[in-house]
Amino acid sequence: MRNKASDLRTLCVHAGELKDTQHGGAISPLFASTSYAFNDVDIKQYPRYFNTPNQRGLCEKIAALEGAESALIFGSGMAAISTALLSHLKSGDHVIFQDDIYGGTRNFIKTEFEKYGIQYSFAKGLDASDFEAEITPQTKGIYVETPSNPTLKIIDLKAISELAKSSSLWTMIDNTFASPVNQNPIAHGIDFVIHSATKYLGGHSDICAGVVVASESIIAQVFESAKNLGGSLSDYTVWLLERSIKTLYVRVQAQNENAHLLSNFLQEQDWIEHVYYPGLENHVGHQIAKRQMHGFGGMLSFNLAQGIDTKQFLLGLSLIKPTMSLAGIESTALSPRLTSHALLSESERQAQGITEQLVRFSSGIEAIEDLKSDLLQSISKIR
Repeated sequence: MRNKASDLRTLCVHAGELKDTQHGGAISPLFASTSYAFNDVDIKQYPRYFNTPNQRGLCEKIAALEGAESALIFGSGMAAISTALLSHLKSGDHVIFQDDIYGGTRNFIKTEFEKYGIQYSFAKGLDASDFEAEITPQTKGIYVETPSNPTLKIIDLKAISELAKSSSLWTMIDNTFASPVNQNPIAHGIDFVIHSATKYLGGHSDICAGVVVASESIIAQVFESAKNLGGSLSDYTVWLLERSIKTLYVRVQAQNENAHLLSNFLQEQDWIEHVYYPGLENHVGHQIAKRQMHGFGGMLSFNLAQGIDTKQFLLGLSLIKPTMSLAGIESTALSPRLTSHALLSESERQAQGITEQLVRFSSGIEAIEDLKSDLLQSISKIR
């Protein structure tokens, strides 16, 4: 039964939790079995069918956080993205993508769509009119990512939704950078919401997972592909993820605050050329973000001034970790050119503003003064 609470703080803790009917424990019990009795019940429980007790409980929790009817949890963010797309596309179909998307998603499109005979194009801007210009008679959907990885570009979700509905297209968004705490795209008319649950939903840099959130009818169609592609998640990881989401709200609020304070601090530094953060008034998408986001997020990026060696700057950090992923409780920084977007061509990276000087920063929950001090000590060693 769906939790009756509406406040996100309460939903993070209580939505979808399983009851320990044997011992009365305070947390959801873990059902580790991969084999359940076949007894002619309606639900044939099997891990690859995404419907074990822990899987169902977690999906109910995440759906509640996004204000959706249903969800499916996957073994990775890319498993969620690829399955959602392939479940709603066939040979001859066309889909429009935002140009600024996660490098892994772009690589999937470029390397896999041709095998399936699926056509695609990238919008040449961020306005709805840029997506409208790409619509063909074969177009089935629009895929966006806002805030985008890694330069935090903002798309007007309501405008995209209205365009899609007027053209009978579905809409899909990668909502990873925002998290359900900061943005709920379904409220703006978006059909599919995808998260790399490895990031904010997991939040501790120890879980790899993904999720698709949508209406019951959409999820039913996604499931038909998912059960064949086999991207399910182990119940132990499902249990850990459900535990992690209990603290999602408090973690993200602390990360939002640190990111906002750091963005203002970095703007004042002479070794910084530009800061990308939607919470800054000079950000090109600030007004849109203000309308559709509850908070501006824990992610920011910045360009180091010319002549500063980005790799040396990252290696000089002591407290902040120069690691691959993002959204953990620890602050991390990396070069997107060498990591998340390394599979793109140089021309594709340049078009998205991914230069040698760009640093993507994921704010953790540490004391802000300690983060500032670490950035300053690193730059002082290489100037």
